[in-house]
Amino acid sequence: MKKMRSNFAGKLEDVFRCFDEDGDGKISPAELRSCMRIIGDEMTWDEAEALVLSLDSDGDGLLSVEEFFELLEVGGGEEEERGLREAFAMYEMDGQGCITPKSLKRMLSRLGASRDINACEIMIQRFDINGDGVLCFEEFKVMMAA
Repeated sequence: MKKMRSNFAGKLEDVFRCFDEDGDGKISPAELRSCMRIIGDEMTWDEAEALVLSLDSDGDGLLSVEEFFELLEVGGGEEEERGLREAFAMYEMDGQGCITPKSLKRMLSRLGASRDINACEIMIQRFDINGDGVLCFEEFKVMMAA
């Protein structure tokens, strides 16, 4: 279980880096709004600012990685499921409800881990339980736990 938790935290750190558009190690309300829009959840400026301020333990008006984890309420059950769904949405990108080799390639590039499409196909095949060439959410959960 400890290995699964550390892998999960590592994947969430990848998601944090994606939200941290300017790479300063913090997420601003503007960055939070931008990334929430990408995953299909509109948030007003006031909502984003209030959410950041509610979790901002050091008073800098930004979310650190630890504060971001609090936002996702990483720790178990429903909270972990919600965090995984948010991470899945970041990789899914195409609105197809699954992770395709193309969407995986695009997200890995955004995370600084570029792979060619063949490598992405191989990565997906490793966890593609039903053999359809894409990852559904349940297969994604298995991948994240590996």
